Amino acid sequence: MNDRDEPLIAHLEALRNAIIACLIAIALFYPFSYWASPYVIDFLIKQCIPENVGSLHYFAPMEVFWTQLNLSLILAVILAYPWCLWQCWKFLFPALYKDEAKALKIWLLSSSILFACGVAFCIYFIMPIIMGFSGSFSSDGIKPIIGLQNFLSLTGWLMLAFGLMFQAPIIVLLAIRFGLTTSESLREKRPFVIVGILFFSALLTPPDVVSQILLGVPTWLLFELGLILAAKVERKPLSKEVNN
Repeated sequence: MNDRDEPLIAHLEALRNAIIACLIAIALFYPFSYWASPYVIDFLIKQCIPENVGSLHYFAPMEVFWTQLNLSLILAVILAYPWCLWQCWKFLFPALYKDEAKALKIWLLSSSILFACGVAFCIYFIMPIIMGFSGSFSSDGIKPIIGLQNFLSLTGWLMLAFGLMFQAPIIVLLAIRFGLTTSESLREKRPFVIVGILFFSALLTPPDVVSQILLGVPTWLLFELGLILAAKVERKPLSKEVNN
């Protein structure tokens, strides 16, 4: 075997091990998530469903069971997110300088916090707005009958979407810190960034304008926050001492 192929194979094996570790973590969290799913469903209904919407319904004998299975997977991914980030850090660590590794470790912790903030923002602010907007069409002749599966599917995917899109400041800071771009360049390309944010908002949300705007606007504001913080990051040179 060519000696130059050995580092590539080692990197691929490390990547494979990281992916397997992430999948194992999700699998281990899954039984707990399934046990917790009825409590989570009750909490989400109380928190997100206004009085003008009324009760949720299911339309098939096994619908609630399959809905709990799907929700459990989303919960398991959310719970395993910090561990998956840690695996990502371990995979990247050997290729980083010491200052880069230290910065990335701090930002991975910040990423977990932002992910949790995105999920909480979705539950406590976004979903009540969406469900309230849906219930506003109710009248004496029109009554909403919303299925449990549709509600939880929307809520679950929006929680993941907000958790991911709330990573915008971290992505901006990492890109600038590691020299991939500059804050000035991002400011000049702001219209393209906004279009990209709207595109991913449309990709991660159901095909309705309300959800897309409610995801896109906070993400854009977080992007602007990342640009403000980036000015300080650009002034700090990275040490070129390699990790052992």
